[in-house]
Amino acid sequence: MIADRGGASRHGAQNPAYSPVADIYDMADVVITGAARINGAVRLPGDKSLSHRCALLGAVADGNSTIENYSGGADCQSSLRCVEALGVTVERDPETPGKITIHGVGLHGLREPRERLDAGNSGSTLRMLSGILAAQPFASSIGGDASLSRRPMRRIMAPLTGMGARIEAEEGGLPPLRYSPSPGLHGISYALPVASAQVKSAILFAGLYAQGTTQVTEPVPTRDHSEVLLRAMGVPLRRGRHLELAGPVERLAPLQKFFVPGDPSSAAFFLCAAAALPESDLLISDVSLNPTRSALLDVLARMGAKPAVASIEEQSGELVGSLHLEGPRQRLTGTTIAGAEAAALIDEIPILAVLATATRDGIEFRDVAELRVKESDRLCAIAENLRAMGAQCDEREDGLFVPGQQTLRGGTIASHGDHRIAMAFAIAGLLAEGQTLIGDAGCASVSYPGFFSDLKRLTDQ
Repeated sequence: MIADRGGASRHGAQNPAYSPVADIYDMADVVITGAARINGAVRLPGDKSLSHRCALLGAVADGNSTIENYSGGADCQSSLRCVEALGVTVERDPETPGKITIHGVGLHGLREPRERLDAGNSGSTLRMLSGILAAQPFASSIGGDASLSRRPMRRIMAPLTGMGARIEAEEGGLPPLRYSPSPGLHGISYALPVASAQVKSAILFAGLYAQGTTQVTEPVPTRDHSEVLLRAMGVPLRRGRHLELAGPVERLAPLQKFFVPGDPSSAAFFLCAAAALPESDLLISDVSLNPTRSALLDVLARMGAKPAVASIEEQSGELVGSLHLEGPRQRLTGTTIAGAEAAALIDEIPILAVLATATRDGIEFRDVAELRVKESDRLCAIAENLRAMGAQCDEREDGLFVPGQQTLRGGTIASHGDHRIAMAFAIAGLLAEGQTLIGDAGCASVSYPGFFSDLKRLTDQ
């Protein structure tokens, strides 16, 4: 058992005694102490990537889409609020959290918003919705919070303007983005310079409205949720060396009782904790097992952990199942993550960097410069916080090396308002000696509102 200790709240008062994770979740700061294990079962919030796409495509479907286990995270709620501002009715079932009905208005039924659309902190909302807004016969604009307003959007502006869209941005391609009606979009053959499922999706969504064939070539394969949903909604999307969509599309069929599986990027925090704590026994149910999202399982297995698929089935084109992981008896080996694998694991790099400290040989990360333009400069934030916990790391322009066999010490962690940094270093707190204060821990609600509650339950032995 972990000894109870007091922890400071954001108001400076001492919290009541607690074991590993502080009991007060509505505070800006959370205090965590070391744990011997992750033990128990958890059901995760709906996958963030799929939830966004269900909201955006459901809005322009021809009829009502019923979505179950829609993510309650703030980012995905931003997508819902944006489509509502465009004249789409969204019903939320008060008896069943995560169950919504989207009353789709068809591809040409959106209305001009009364004011600027607010994507909050969600780059996913802004990027993918841009593909739809660029094709509308009315003017609109979309922005977000201070963090999102610092994230360049040139990578979506380039292909969309190449299709005939009229888009203006602030200096440097920064939000807010402003769209003017164009004479009409046309298909484009576009090779993505950097792998991005969101940019790919924005182009495909614009392609629904465009005259002619829209063709997208990826440098490496990225998550394919948009393709799965488009096919489920009746779009004859061709996949080979390129993705091809013939437009304009007349209609999208609504989604019938679509279940959003648990978010594998959220699962990563618990899986890596279980892989680092040898007494762990973890079961994650109803999680996405989409092959384009399984790279973490491959990496953990390569390093000596043994994640097992306990069950699997196909639902609406997506693989869903349960994962089981027992803490390994020996310290994990190290590895290198680069190239296509780095692109597939871009959201999991922060927690893998934490796990690296508990491995034998450490982990080297290459080709992850994309992390510098996320909710924070994640490479810098990872390095800064590892050093605050007494660890060594080598931060590079497009990567990071974190040596293994390091003992973490409790410290004060700056989340930088970034949900993945907050959650990754909460796990670091479980591995550390002493207590760790996660500043602005509430930002975890961007993707996983119940994270600290679930973490407490899984460690409160």
